[in-house]
Parts: sequence; C-alpha cells; structure tokens
Amino acid sequence: MWQDKWIPVVLLVLLGLLQYRLWFGKNSIPDYLNREQEVQAQAEQNANLAQRNALLEADINDLKIGLEAIEERARNELGLIKRGETFYRILPADSK
Repeated sequence: MWQDKWIPVVLLVLLGLLQYRLWFGKNSIPDYLNREQEVQAQAEQNANLAQRNALLEADINDLKIGLEAIEERARNELGLIKRGETFYRILPADSK
C-alpha cells in the first residue's frame, strides 16, 4: 500500500523544497525585487551624474574657447574689476 503512495509524497516534498527556495532562499523573488529597485536607483544616480558631467564639460569648453567666459566668471565669483572701471553696487530699497 505504501509502495503506491511514496512517489507522490516524494514529489510533493521536492515541490515544497523548490517553493521554499523560490520564496525564501538565496536569489529568491524578494531578493530579485530588491535588486531591481537598487538598479533603478543606481540608474537615476547615473543619469544625474551624467547631467552634471555634461554641465562641467560645457564649462570646460567655454573656458578653453574664450576669454569672455573667464572674465565673466572672475567678475561673478571673485568680484574682480578692470583697471579704469568704476564699481557701483545698487542695493534694494528697504521695505519698511
């Protein structure tokens, strides 16, 4: 009697083990979903860095090409004034 039922029992045990590994083991479905989220976050970070790199590359090209960009940067960031120029600072009126 047991000889007829041991094959389905063994198959059910194997199926249970495979299901356990699928849901709770290494490289399971939850692990896959977590990795998918990590890949998406990394792709967003890479896109942001690529955009930043493009802006930096444009700044480098501007600095290599013309002196006007260097002068503009020196005026804005360092507050430099040419010889013979007069510097005027206009302050906004107080809102009292």
